Amino acid sequence: MTTTRAQRRDERHDGRGACQSARPPAAVHRDDPVHLDDPAHRDDTAARPPHPDRPQRRLPTGEEALSATELRRVFGAFPTGVTAIAALVDGVPTGMAANSFTSVSLDPPLLSVCVAHTSTTWPALAGRARLGVTVLGADQERDCAQLAARGADRFAGLDWHATADGAVLLDRGSAWFDCSVEQLVRAGDHDIVLLRVHALDADHAVTPLVFHSSRFRRLEQAADRENSDHR
Repeated sequence: MTTTRAQRRDERHDGRGACQSARPPAAVHRDDPVHLDDPAHRDDTAARPPHPDRPQRRLPTGEEALSATELRRVFGAFPTGVTAIAALVDGVPTGMAANSFTSVSLDPPLLSVCVAHTSTTWPALAGRARLGVTVLGADQERDCAQLAARGADRFAGLDWHATADGAVLLDRGSAWFDCSVEQLVRAGDHDIVLLRVHALDADHAVTPLVFHSSRFRRLEQAADRENSDHR
């Protein structure tokens, strides 16, 4: 199959035998301009009749629709991974669980996490030279609940190690990042913390922990689903 110059430019090899986009994974807010008069981006769904089994949804408006309860409910429809953000503070591991985490940039390598202004843990982490970010595995549901608990030793019984610069990483995760704070952007009742990646690794054999609709979940393998359907 012939590959165009644009396709070659937009694809890069990730070093593991797979191609990935030269741009970072799409976030909720897209910065790339989309020209609606461009046929390549034209949305023709408006000209199609609604599906008989899928009535057209009308979005509620008003203050009640934008209440904190309703926002949490709708935001929760988007499944995310779960991370542990941690570092040594006076020689003691200190950290928290966070699911508002995403990749931001490949060059320079940047990640982001959103932290509530009400967090009592973030002020202790914000000034650390390095922060460890662990993407938790599916078997670390209890670890996540412990890292989110208040008034307890969050690292009691957990398997972890610290880097020479004080970043704390949990064992048995599916990915790890050694980061430093690049920039902090105030956004509503949260801070968007941009983290520069200095070192990283992943174990793709570990199934990640998934958080969706206020519940922990696991990814279902296609092969397992097919076997279940044939039983």
